[in-house]
Amino acid sequence: MCGRFALTVTPEELEEALAVIEAGDFPPRYNIAPTQPILVVTAADRTDPRSNAPPRRVALVRWGFLPGWVKDPNDFPLLLNARAETAIEKASFRAAMRHRRVLVPASGFYEWRRHPKESGLPSQAYWIRPKAGGIVSFGGLMETWASADGSEMDTGAILTTRANAAMSFIHDRMPVIIRPENFERWLDCKTQEPRDVADLMVPADDDLFEFVPVSDAVNKVANTTPDIQAPVAAPTDASSKTAGKPGGQKAGPEPSPDKGDGPQLSLF
Repeated sequence: MCGRFALTVTPEELEEALAVIEAGDFPPRYNIAPTQPILVVTAADRTDPRSNAPPRRVALVRWGFLPGWVKDPNDFPLLLNARAETAIEKASFRAAMRHRRVLVPASGFYEWRRHPKESGLPSQAYWIRPKAGGIVSFGGLMETWASADGSEMDTGAILTTRANAAMSFIHDRMPVIIRPENFERWLDCKTQEPRDVADLMVPADDDLFEFVPVSDAVNKVANTTPDIQAPVAAPTDASSKTAGKPGGQKAGPEPSPDKGDGPQLSLF
């Protein structure tokens, strides 16, 4: 899943890592939450007269996907995530999967491990970041929604897939990670149909991420400073001895996407 994430690199680092044209100025963001603007990377117009220009551009979209056919956003659930297993066929995402695939750069994401009720332990937040540092790129979808008065809003969602073995002790879902060698395929919506990129929407390698227990300060949207990523001691019980190991305990059922899950915003 992905209900909170961070992007703390510089514009220059983003331009280099994703080969984008003029990322512009943006501040480090340590606690990006639903409905906020998020930065996405799209394929650039190949007719760009600058022959040596990188092939990608950045855009800002609202994190909360609205299909073009929605009449009233107030009557439609907040779609933060799209399940990779069904996005190709699902009415909400079908057009975007075909025409508007994007990359969502991130420095990492947050997830909450929910302990069994009988343990008496509270949910534990984890900051999940690449072991090697730098940027990862989530697979994403973009849609421009137009209101009855003609105004438009760009919106987006992050694709998710089943958790890999290393992640499964926290949750049974994780964001789709698009590797750099597959950026061009993923963003090429002219020649690459959804079925042609289905093989990219799979769990990340088990050794990609490290899992850092952090305080519940990340639960509050107002907390946006670097200290929310400071490590803390995680609560322990018999089941948590498998934490971080392949085959560890999986999280419970996913909450429904339109109801949320309290302040933690694990919104599927």
